[in-house]
Amino acid sequence: MTDPAMLTDAEVAERLGWPELLAAVEDVLRDDRAGGPTRTLHQVARPDAAPLSLLMKPAWSVGDTVVVKVVTVVDDNGPRGLAGVNAGVLMFDGTDGRLLGLAAGNELTTRRTAAASAVAARRLARPDARRLLVVGTGALAPRLAEAHAQVRDYDSVQVWGRDAARAEEVASALAADGLPAEATHDLRAAVRAADVVSCGTSSTEPLVLGADVRPGTHVDLVGAYSPTTRESDDDLIAAASVWLDHLEDATIAGDMASPLAAGRITMDDVIGDLTQLARGEVRGREGDDEITVFKSAGMAVEDLAAMRLAVGD
Repeated sequence: MTDPAMLTDAEVAERLGWPELLAAVEDVLRDDRAGGPTRTLHQVARPDAAPLSLLMKPAWSVGDTVVVKVVTVVDDNGPRGLAGVNAGVLMFDGTDGRLLGLAAGNELTTRRTAAASAVAARRLARPDARRLLVVGTGALAPRLAEAHAQVRDYDSVQVWGRDAARAEEVASALAADGLPAEATHDLRAAVRAADVVSCGTSSTEPLVLGADVRPGTHVDLVGAYSPTTRESDDDLIAAASVWLDHLEDATIAGDMASPLAAGRITMDDVIGDLTQLARGEVRGREGDDEITVFKSAGMAVEDLAAMRLAVGD
């Protein structure tokens, strides 16, 4: 019996090339055999600190493979120099139940998240989009830039973050890898100039305001995942055509929860989810002046796609 693959984050990164990963995500979204139950979330007590969040996300493709990702979220890790989100992934044979692989989940998560955003942007960003703004400077930020660059030919990639020095570091690293990247310190001006805005933060207040978003802009909201976190204001969501990665999970985050609660939108205003979009079951962008929004909370089938690619046959 072959021992299961045990992959580090570095090994995962080597195996998840962007063209292959985008194709894998597209494939799993179109696979009628692929799916999974609603994620489960638990609060785990810690001595003298707020509880940590424990998230479990299973998915499978019938007759093929079963994947389970386990995630911890610790909001106060940042001041200690530790990642706030940590994850591990297991993959089993879908027929005989054998363990096929284990992988550190942080790099896999950032890459599959960015890949899903790019899959959406392929259908929702204007074909002539040339200016990308990445909002955030965490581990997800450079992956968003790299993935979006797979589906549009950008002349400018700007990076904004509350920590200006960190924004410079992220932009410099992207530039060293060949992207036309630079840091910006004026978020509102950068939003006004952008064709595509991709946000990957844990902000608790709106960063991208409807008043600043030009007609024709595509806005990608990836980071906020809870009712108390949001990256956009109600005005933007009310003015935009909106697609979600998952119709239930993505409405939990403040970006959707707030305008829904305020009556600024209803679920009837949501065009559809990412699976429907990838399958052509709902429309994509219809006009050059349309403001489009993709709100992502992350789907377990994306982990399935990435893990199968990383582990291989």
